[in-house]
Amino acid sequence: MSIDLAAIRAARTAIADVAKHTPVVSSVTLSDGIGGEIVLKAENLQRTGAFKIRGAMNKVASLGEDARHGVVTGSAGNHAQALALAARHFGVPCEIVVPRGAPITKIEACRGFGATVVEHGAALKEAVDEALARAGSTGMTFCPPFDDPAVVAGQGTLGLELVEDVDGLATVVVPLGGGGLVSGVAIAVKSLLPDVRVIGVQAAACAPYAGGAVPDGPVLTLADGVAVKYPGIVTGPLVEQWVDDVVTVSEDEIAEAMVLLMERAKLYVEGAGAVAVAALMAGVVAPAPTGVTCAVVSGGNVDLGVVPGLIRRHEFAAGRRLSIFARIDDRPGRLAHLLSVFATGDADLIEVEHVREGLDLGVRETGIRATFEVRSREEGSQLLAAARAAGYDLEQT
Repeated sequence: MSIDLAAIRAARTAIADVAKHTPVVSSVTLSDGIGGEIVLKAENLQRTGAFKIRGAMNKVASLGEDARHGVVTGSAGNHAQALALAARHFGVPCEIVVPRGAPITKIEACRGFGATVVEHGAALKEAVDEALARAGSTGMTFCPPFDDPAVVAGQGTLGLELVEDVDGLATVVVPLGGGGLVSGVAIAVKSLLPDVRVIGVQAAACAPYAGGAVPDGPVLTLADGVAVKYPGIVTGPLVEQWVDDVVTVSEDEIAEAMVLLMERAKLYVEGAGAVAVAALMAGVVAPAPTGVTCAVVSGGNVDLGVVPGLIRRHEFAAGRRLSIFARIDDRPGRLAHLLSVFATGDADLIEVEHVREGLDLGVRETGIRATFEVRSREEGSQLLAAARAAGYDLEQT
């Protein structure tokens, strides 16, 4: 199967019954803060919460009668849910092999779409190997997450929507993991608008397309959805041919983008889905000087356990949280008095603890760690000064 504009247009017809035409939303915050006109392609609002349904639907549709024996894949992420939904739509059996300990929410989502979920191995590679083995022994078709012409063509339908929806499109910034999305989008967009720049963004923790780090073991990154260690056999040459540039973003930059999208754009976006916005915020991608720059927000399946840490980190960085360590007399009323100093400044106590072990404290002395919510960094500085003026030995932590 060739991957060209005709194939992408055919894919659009094949997936139309399930995949949404997702909206493009303007971002005043990004446009004013960075410069240029910036819009967001909200693929986090797609069915199953990510762009993967486009490729999965087109892959199953392309199998025709060969799909009757079923489809199988190894995945613990967005591709698994997308393939399960696609299989249900076409009425074919589906098996998803996940590593042991995969998130139960994702397992239940796949089962909710009617897939059989098999837990195998401790790592994703073992799950993929088992899925390949099951395909060989059962007659099911193995459906890869990105390295497949039908999958790439399906992902490219997003590019057709951008051409139709964004007047003056000049630059498209796209998350880059295995390369299926960015290459499909680039083929679609550049076939119709050759002068548009398409830029891929990888997490610095795992950036083979950018010539960056490729860890031997597990990849620790907020953007696990793009933590693919090797370019695909199909997608590698396509990225080389069609994509204008590849850049990387750090974990801190990804975290900031996730919070900004939640706080200002009201979009719930996973780490992998936020890397394009992170690249614009960090300045590693400059918005087009004329015309519109579009950041593809590729997915919204956030691990809920990550969110509180993101919010805490952001509030500390913005000066809206203040954490202190103080040494006080270990007698009744002293902690209450210390806290009252902060209360007079309308600081909201979040948590407090006594620390008596592992410190060089006096016999009648205790350590106090406390965290407050404050209105601004300036207010925090004023409260620290007031506490010191009241005789407390404390430091900001």
